[in-house]
Amino acid sequence: MGAGMIRNLLRAGHEVSVYNRTREKAEALKSDGARVVDSPADAARNAEAVFTILADDRAMTDVVFGDRGIAATLPRGAAHLSSSTISVALGRRLEQEHRGRGQVYLAANVFGRPEAAEKKQLIVIAAGDPQEIEKFQPLFDVIGRKTFLAGDEPWKANVVKLCGNFMIASMLETFSEAFAVMRKSGIDPHLFLSVVNELFGSPVYKNYGQIVADEKFEPAGFELKLGLKDVRQAIEAAEEFGASLPVASVIRNHLVSALAHGQEKLDWSSLALVLDRAAGVNQDAVREGAN
Repeated sequence: MGAGMIRNLLRAGHEVSVYNRTREKAEALKSDGARVVDSPADAARNAEAVFTILADDRAMTDVVFGDRGIAATLPRGAAHLSSSTISVALGRRLEQEHRGRGQVYLAANVFGRPEAAEKKQLIVIAAGDPQEIEKFQPLFDVIGRKTFLAGDEPWKANVVKLCGNFMIASMLETFSEAFAVMRKSGIDPHLFLSVVNELFGSPVYKNYGQIVADEKFEPAGFELKLGLKDVRQAIEAAEEFGASLPVASVIRNHLVSALAHGQEKLDWSSLALVLDRAAGVNQDAVREGAN
């Protein structure tokens, strides 16, 4: 995701310094014009804005508040733009900590898979000070096709992102259940997918449905272990506000089962394998049919 965003920022004429905890991933962007640096602090030094897109709360905390973190060198008045899917609690902490240092913190959560990031087709969910959002809107326009404003408190974008990912996970669950029935009844899942595409006309249904129908779970566009993290955080957010997500609890249990079967590095759409196992679907036969 980050690589596509960076390339679009470079194509738009911005100077971009890049840090990745896996340095080879940053080095791969040198040919596009990025300057590779040795730490988050180096990336933030003298910057007008710093984007972060990280796996989880722990990674975000390390990159922002670590010994060589963003917070130590980001200039006063400069902005930390967070595109990471993180907890509501950490979103609140980031806003408070940056404000105390005279820095700006905005949420800039994004929806879309890596191919959407490359094509500048992400959906951006922004939240924070309205004047600051207006100031940095040109950057959001560079990485995405549309920006939605979730409110003047950054954590509200995290709630939108978590619930949006819950909706995608719910779609994966229903696809997985329905495809298991198709396979057990001898009906081609691709036929069912064609019906669903005609019925809903959704690119999300079309793209994820194709992955599940083909059972093409590698390489992962979004790792299953991260999907489990997001579903758990959605449940936590709902509980904080006195709401419930009973379907999310079912999905969480199925994702935990997937982890127990070694699927953590597969795409989160491999949730389908859990439902196949429960239905007694012969996976070898499915793969032979796909080939």
